[in-house]
This record gives sequence, structure tokens and C-alpha cells, in this order.
Amino acid sequence: MDKILEKDLCYKIQGCVYNVMNKYGRGLKESIYQNALAEEFLAQDLKAEGQKRINIYSFDTGKKLGTYIPDFVIKDKVILEIKASTFIMKQDIEQQRSYLRISEYEIGYLVNFCTEELYIKRSIHTNDRKDFLRLIEKTNL
Repeated sequence: MDKILEKDLCYKIQGCVYNVMNKYGRGLKESIYQNALAEEFLAQDLKAEGQKRINIYSFDTGKKLGTYIPDFVIKDKVILEIKASTFIMKQDIEQQRSYLRISEYEIGYLVNFCTEELYIKRSIHTNDRKDFLRLIEKTNL
């Protein structure tokens, strides 16, 4: 249990998500959940940046390929994507995992407030499995 990546931070993030769900329920627009989460993160003293640009890198050269803009980056460690639809698509899960695989972030959450039960999917892709990060370090020397 001690080897859970960012255990306390993730526990607080999940608590914020549940607090928002308990207060506002299902069926609202994604932007409303995003604003409510921003308030909750602030109330819980969690630094959360909305719409932060994240660089995406080439596996072959380590060069920047483009950017991705998640709903939140929390404490510069966790990516959080919000959905407000009646179902979650496999494409949403794969997209989240892909962004973790090709960025410097290791933890991602996909949250859907409008499914029958609150949907929270935590994904991890640790940096020790990302060879392109070593390429980035070399090009920045």
C-alpha cells in the first residue's frame, strides 16, 4: 500500500470529485462541473490549473509534436478530464492513457458526472517507462 503513486493527493482529488457530485448531482453541463471542481480544489487548498497546455513529444526525437489541454492539472502532477455524458466511450479512456504515455505526467483521472453512477477512472503511466524523456533531457543540455 505504501507504493501507491501520490496516494494522499489522489485521495484528496477523489474527495473533491465526490463532494461536487454530492452537491450538484447528475445532468449538468461539463462547464458547470468544471467550475464547481475549481471551487472545491480551492477550498481544499489544492493548486489546480484549468486548461493548462501540456507538451506532447516525439518518441523518436524527443521534439515537441504539439500540445494537449486537459480540464485540470492538479499540483503539476495529475491530469484530470471531465465528461458530462450518459456514457463513457472507450475512446475517452484510450485518449487519457495516450496523453499519459506521451507527456511528462504519470497520473490521470477521467471523471464522468452524468453516468448512472459517478464514473472515476484513474490511469497511471510512470516516467521510468517513457524513453522519450531521456531524449528531451539530451536535447535540452
